[in-house]
Amino acid sequence: MTSFVIINNHKKTRLSELEIMVLPVLRLGVSCRCQTAWRNWQQIQRTPLRQWLVKRRQTTVTTESVSVRSAALPNAASDRVIGRWLLGCSGLVLGAVVLGGVTRLTESGLSMVDWHLVKEMKPPQTPAEWENEFSKYQQFPEFKIMNHDMTLTEFKFIFYMEWGHRMWGRLVGLAYILPAAYFWRRGFFSRSMKPRVLGLCGFVVFQGLLGWFMVKSGLEEKPESFDVPRVSQYRLAAHLGSALLLYCASLWTGLTLMLPHNRIPDSRQMLHLRRFAKATGGLVFLTALSGAFVAGLDAGLVYNSFPKMGECWIPDDLLAFSPTIKNMFENPTTVQFDHRILAIGSLTAITGLYLLSRRTHLPRRAKIAIGCLTAMAYTQVALGISTLLLYVPTPLAATHQSGSVALLSFAIWVLAELRKAVK
Repeated sequence: MTSFVIINNHKKTRLSELEIMVLPVLRLGVSCRCQTAWRNWQQIQRTPLRQWLVKRRQTTVTTESVSVRSAALPNAASDRVIGRWLLGCSGLVLGAVVLGGVTRLTESGLSMVDWHLVKEMKPPQTPAEWENEFSKYQQFPEFKIMNHDMTLTEFKFIFYMEWGHRMWGRLVGLAYILPAAYFWRRGFFSRSMKPRVLGLCGFVVFQGLLGWFMVKSGLEEKPESFDVPRVSQYRLAAHLGSALLLYCASLWTGLTLMLPHNRIPDSRQMLHLRRFAKATGGLVFLTALSGAFVAGLDAGLVYNSFPKMGECWIPDDLLAFSPTIKNMFENPTTVQFDHRILAIGSLTAITGLYLLSRRTHLPRRAKIAIGCLTAMAYTQVALGISTLLLYVPTPLAATHQSGSVALLSFAIWVLAELRKAVK
């Protein structure tokens, strides 16, 4: 029998004639079986059950991708969540401002003579701890000059006032930073929102450091001064001003995310109204900030009469300090006079804004905001005059300070209602 040599895969294989004749038949059988199996697979693929499973899988994958994409990208729902968060944070800042004003009015701000981020979160518990804290307070000017006959019970009151203010400040910091980190990770912030959030969180940290910087000014020995120990009015104004800026920025951002744009035509009259509203809001902010100098210098106690200051419209000691510019920030008479002028100017501007809005076609919500601003302005002036005439009682003075923030809040609301729609 003749044999042949077949080279396959680099191997020489010797086959007989019979094997060569049978080999094509085997290949044909294998090919037929493969074709039959392929047809059977195609039939299985065409069955309704298989088609339903394939469609079900595609639908699930598409739904999951859409849900992940919608959760990652900012939309109207995420804007509402961020808006509510910022409005809540602004409410906490408002509480810190009010509590800080009460702490100042009760002269409690210098009771804690050191600053620790974590250690001071736990107040003294045992009598020995209280005695140790009281002995530290006795080493500083406020006790030596003003409170040398203070008892431990009286010290506990002013200590808890300052401690509560500091703990509230830490709560504000956590309310900003922790949710911001969560929202950032979940992709809630748009590209334009990210720098705003970073600025707000950074400003909270700066505010805490500025508060301790302010307190340190009241703990320093000043042998050349015969005045009562108090914090620097410049640092107090910076502390209050930064808190008001944080409050305004949070409130403005929250309102613009929550409130839909009003459809207001861009007429010349509307342009004038917007500009006048912005100027009025700036004047309200400046008036509130001038109140820090009044509080820092106890300027509310120098002339307790209205509308005149004593027997004169313009007091004789208005420019008693030299150089003249020093009177604006260090002369209690001038500071009270400036605060009166700014308050009357704010009331006049708000009244003018109200009258101008009556002649302009505005949406109902904008009219309500301007009406609330006007009513609060007259209430705030009445509170200020009453506080002055009654020699600054603590409850009334605290209400007046809180009213300044409420007035500023209504001014921000008005600006949010009158803002231009983004095209």
